[in-house]
Amino acid sequence: MQPSSPERAIIAIGPWLDTPAGAYVRAWQQAQLDALTADIFGFNAMQIGLPQIDALQANRMPHRWLTDTHVPHADDERARKRIVVVHDFAELPFASQSLDLIVLPHVLEFASEPHQVLREVERVLIPEGHVIICGFNPASLWGLRQITGKVTRKHFLPLEGEFISVPRLKDWLKLLNMEVNQGHFGCYAPPCLTDKWLNRFGFMEKVGDRWWPYLGAVYIVHAIKRIRGMRLIGPVWSKQKAKAAKGVPATNRIHKK
Repeated sequence: MQPSSPERAIIAIGPWLDTPAGAYVRAWQQAQLDALTADIFGFNAMQIGLPQIDALQANRMPHRWLTDTHVPHADDERARKRIVVVHDFAELPFASQSLDLIVLPHVLEFASEPHQVLREVERVLIPEGHVIICGFNPASLWGLRQITGKVTRKHFLPLEGEFISVPRLKDWLKLLNMEVNQGHFGCYAPPCLTDKWLNRFGFMEKVGDRWWPYLGAVYIVHAIKRIRGMRLIGPVWSKQKAKAAKGVPATNRIHKK
């Protein structure tokens, strides 16, 4: 299935991940995704977009798929083999309530219809299904650099991206009955262009995580789809108690204290 209007902005972030700053982000996200997805169980898991990141490599579900808006270039043979469906992210070609886990690595901020993408994700997730979202944090040094880049025309990240704050994302998820389970911020180094300077600011990872944890350049949010009206059923009474109560009028079931 070919997308009706390819998300060119999402495609643009792929080459950026090969830059020193992109490799820095990719390494942090890969470690976090491995830790998050390792203990999520079920049958069907799907990563939407960005084949440069293998978001499901640590997951143990029997069926794990990768979809994208386009087929990668011939020189990226590994990504070509992993992609099973090409489609528009606003129209997921999967049955309702058919997937246990969906990962969205930098999809919403580069999608032309992020709300519709989330609505589709909610539709195809089973009750108590999981969604993991990666994004750039506008309340960070990288977010500030992106704003100034639009003025100076010296862009640090792909220009087409629209950063989505974590509070705003939580509001969107809440409207779709998705409960945020946990979140992580990372990549506290300033927006440097070279490995040399990124390594020099490596100490900021531990410092930032402790003293300004919400100012990391990127975040990962893990949410669970909840269904209103559902509740867990408690244990059934034992047969002995049920037999003793049988045939006794409710008004006569008086227990001595």
